Amino acid sequence: MDRRQFLLSATALGACGIWASRSDAAPSRIAWREDRRLFPQGVASGDPDDHSVILWTRRPFDQGERHELTIEVAKDRGFRHVVAQSRVPVLAASDWTTRALVGGLTPATPYWYRFTDDSGGGSRIGRTITAPRSNDPRPVRFAFVSCNSVNEGAQNAYARMIWEDERAAADRKLGFVLHLGDFIYEVVEYPEELPHRFSRTVYDIGKVPDARKVSNFHVPTNLAGYRFVYRAHINDPDIQDARAHFPFVCIGDNHEFSWQGWQSFIKYGATVEPAQPLRVAANQAWWEYIPSRVAKASGEGLEEFDPPAVTAAPIETFDDHGFGTEPNNRIAVGSMTAYRAMRYGKNIELILTDHHSYKMADPTDRPDAAALDSGQYPVLPQEWMEIVDGGRDYNGGQPPATIGIGDKTIPNFRKDEPPVTVLGQEQKAWLKERLTRSNATWKIWGVTNGPLDMRTDAQNLPVGFIKTPWMGKDFGTFGGGDFSGAFHERAEIYDLVRDQKVSGFVTVSGDRHSFWAGYAAPRLPPAKFEPVGLSFITGSISAPGMGEAVEGMREANPLRPLYIRKPVGGEPEHVVNLMLKRGVRSALEYSASGDIAKARALTNPDVAPHVEFVDMAGHGYSVVSAGPDVIETEFVCIVRPVARATTPDGGPLRYRVSHRARLWSAGMAPELRQRVLEGDPKLSV
Repeated sequence: MDRRQFLLSATALGACGIWASRSDAAPSRIAWREDRRLFPQGVASGDPDDHSVILWTRRPFDQGERHELTIEVAKDRGFRHVVAQSRVPVLAASDWTTRALVGGLTPATPYWYRFTDDSGGGSRIGRTITAPRSNDPRPVRFAFVSCNSVNEGAQNAYARMIWEDERAAADRKLGFVLHLGDFIYEVVEYPEELPHRFSRTVYDIGKVPDARKVSNFHVPTNLAGYRFVYRAHINDPDIQDARAHFPFVCIGDNHEFSWQGWQSFIKYGATVEPAQPLRVAANQAWWEYIPSRVAKASGEGLEEFDPPAVTAAPIETFDDHGFGTEPNNRIAVGSMTAYRAMRYGKNIELILTDHHSYKMADPTDRPDAAALDSGQYPVLPQEWMEIVDGGRDYNGGQPPATIGIGDKTIPNFRKDEPPVTVLGQEQKAWLKERLTRSNATWKIWGVTNGPLDMRTDAQNLPVGFIKTPWMGKDFGTFGGGDFSGAFHERAEIYDLVRDQKVSGFVTVSGDRHSFWAGYAAPRLPPAKFEPVGLSFITGSISAPGMGEAVEGMREANPLRPLYIRKPVGGEPEHVVNLMLKRGVRSALEYSASGDIAKARALTNPDVAPHVEFVDMAGHGYSVVSAGPDVIETEFVCIVRPVARATTPDGGPLRYRVSHRARLWSAGMAPELRQRVLEGDPKLSV
């Protein structure tokens, strides 16, 4: 790309374009003195390609609507070899944030950058790295993460990540960090109202302006509220250090808008409300605080989001893909398009999808589905879920007229409706095109929320274990909250991978607050199990998950042995991992005896042939190393981050586990090889 093309692309992104010189590096002449108080959220970089990267900072001013900063980019931390320097605007209308797209850089190269105001007050120094060229055969390493909750935990995983990266050999350093969503939690707790949740201390991150209270949470009602929440998260020193040390590639999940929201809807309890202005505000705050190459609908503005005007009108009609046709809904969702693809050398194409902006309303939330409640069971029969999910396309277009519930039936309220879509029509077509067109060795799909089935064999529970007989035929699923419950659409994508002989297909995910490793398969037993790729889910950076929640189960609860075992004088053991990977008989045996060999001997091979590893109590991050022949994903699990670590390494590890696979031929099944490098995750393997 030449200078003119680059500046045109910068304009389309809404960023200030700066062209670097590769030959005329010179010492800085700026009287920079670091003053982090003037730049309270530090610096960040995002979405690098092989010649450019977006740089970001926030410099609030007490007066005026517009100021300018000087940005410098150098080949060294001492700024003796400055390759780019320019003036960039910082506006009150953008909450005093600024973005600059710097081009003309050398591929696969680290750079350092800083901002300085007219008084000489300077930001901290940031470090970024450009991507390798698309024909570069060298392996690429990156970390993938999700779920930073500064309200309920510490971000020690980032400290560990930086600590290890600084000590790594040159060919083992991370090229970027992929953040798969829930960068913020828009649901904020106040410690004077709720001092503790689970085993966590609720930390004071301030008060959300103009907040709405929902149960124990305070949520934004406008742009000011979202901006506050972003600042509160980036104020965390470990998040800020990570953004200054690595380029980030980000895609949002649900909490960047509303916990149970989709399109322009918000949902609190049973109440669903149109919230088009809130969707626009959430998109604007993302654009302002996350440096990325997302597209905004306002066009060629260089300096601000310029949000469209929308009203909170009722959304009552939907197209055949479940998208609300009300004009304000279309405008609000379309104010920012986040799904995109990026190339990192010869070996990686990274494909990111948005799983909340275009998704259909969950049909299991409808009153018609109330009869599908399985009583005391923690899971729902998978065959019910598949019928409801598949709609009129279920069973090859021959859905049943009724759904059986034990010895009763209800009308199939979905038999004349389209199958559930999470991706939406346009995004799904784009995803298919990217997957089939890519010539990268590894096509890595960032799915934001987990596609690996989360199920168990409730049919094998002992008679009388629960008073109500099991109402299903075979397996029960926890699905419905993430992409694992989109049975039809997930199979559609995986069948495409198989039919089009797409090689090197891998999914990486977050959101589930747990570590999972296994296989991408369109169907599980009793259907034929045919994996088409690999699938990994990373534990949360800090947000609590199911493993932590079940520690509070009462001893009288009959389900307790399926979830947790508390040996005398020992730490709680998360038997739920065995239930999900090996089945209920394995879980019950371990809860009774504590003998892992006996528990493994009772494994049901049909419950989870797609799962090689599961830890429902895991926190930390994952590292992918992708080369021409082999891909490896390493889970780095830290101890529960209830308080900020006091050591530079972010505190001790629980375990480190490697999952490695050679590139398989099209039509063949992949094979994961697992190694425990540190610790003993015995209930997870």
